Amino acid sequence: MTTSGPTSPAVLEQLQRRSSDPKRSILFTGATIVTMDPGSGVLDGADLLVEGDTITAIGPDLIQEGAVVVDATGTLLTPGFVDTHRHAWEAQLRRIMPDVDDLGAYVMSTLAGYATVYRPDDMYVGTKLAALTAIDSGITTMLDFSHNSRTREHSDAAVEALIDTGIRGVHASMGPHFGDWDKQWPGDLTRLKEKYFASDDQLLTLRLAALATDEIAGPALAYGPELARTARELGIGVSVDAVFGTSSSQAIAQWAKDGLLGADVTLIHATGLTQAAWKAIGESGTTIALAPTSDAQIGLETAIPAIDEALSVGVRPGLSIDVEVALASDMFTQMRALHAIQRMRAVNTVYGTDRQPGRITTHDVLDFATLQGARTNGLADVTGSLTVGKKADLLVIQAEDLNNMPLNDPIGTVVLGSDARNISAVLVNGEVRKWNGQVLGVDLPALRDEVQASRAHVLGSPAA
Repeated sequence: MTTSGPTSPAVLEQLQRRSSDPKRSILFTGATIVTMDPGSGVLDGADLLVEGDTITAIGPDLIQEGAVVVDATGTLLTPGFVDTHRHAWEAQLRRIMPDVDDLGAYVMSTLAGYATVYRPDDMYVGTKLAALTAIDSGITTMLDFSHNSRTREHSDAAVEALIDTGIRGVHASMGPHFGDWDKQWPGDLTRLKEKYFASDDQLLTLRLAALATDEIAGPALAYGPELARTARELGIGVSVDAVFGTSSSQAIAQWAKDGLLGADVTLIHATGLTQAAWKAIGESGTTIALAPTSDAQIGLETAIPAIDEALSVGVRPGLSIDVEVALASDMFTQMRALHAIQRMRAVNTVYGTDRQPGRITTHDVLDFATLQGARTNGLADVTGSLTVGKKADLLVIQAEDLNNMPLNDPIGTVVLGSDARNISAVLVNGEVRKWNGQVLGVDLPALRDEVQASRAHVLGSPAA
């Protein structure tokens, strides 16, 4: 039994040496554990045991013979964050249009322009960069809304990038909006499932991705009976993007009538919807993925993340990053943006009256970023909380760093105080993916060369 802190190279060496042992155990001791499990809450000075890929015990004074013991005193253990919607292939175009002010500008520059010249290798590089960045900032599960599946090879490259990074990945496949492509989607989903998603007990899961209406890219990509039938025959969930405004509200009403809503369907954004649409969402148990900075910064419909509307019908949403061409890459930004916007809106609504504002809390937004995100992605039984029996997707956050000490409120410290520099370790499925503040297994100079070469191709191509 070896004991050392969560930044120890010696402990990392032991963990890596025993990584192939399915019985390997890791015991974190003396941490403040933010479980995000409704039945457990926050545990002070507690221990957490990981055996293989699973959390097997949480509590005080745990003992496990042969375990690698990590002294986690002065740290917070939390579930990994869950990103419910990111267009990962765009990562080499980060912040290329930071002040974009409407959806049309994004669509025409990125989807009608850059996307059309992407090769499979560009898909791989962008998705790999996005996933590694997600791990670095504490996102252990990422839904990649991969809407540039021009060929089978493009789809394979995106999936293999998720595999190679070790993230818990959800590949949501959709055909491209514009340009030439093989029209292999959605038929190719059967091949993808057989090739990459044959087991239910693996890091990767598959979903069908679609748009809410045919306004942007035509009827082939719009969710409806045919795509719903495809997803149900394959036994996979559906993620629907660009859900906003009157036309999406009308589509939701039709989906409800046709029985196409439910817990296996996620609607993304959901801004500017009618009360009737929200009623149908709530009654059907359909999940919602909010994109707080995307809605506000790009100005999608009302530009206000639909958190109050979701809560009013009993839906606790997940959170997402969306497009890195214009937005931040991390979940801390999404939590803080939503927390501030909702509380501002709540107070503003009752200003000048004697009514009390209905504010969300830091616990709410951390719940959205973890457990509710997992539920939205169809993975609530697997991840999203530190619960015995769930997979070991967890973060070690330094609570005594300059920007976090002293530790007064654990959840407040995670949501309002911390950022990627405070995450000393990240485990995904029991495997160490970040240690001592560094993402493991990344040749940064080589990755930088790959990213820059891919960007040069995309930006240098005539269509872009």
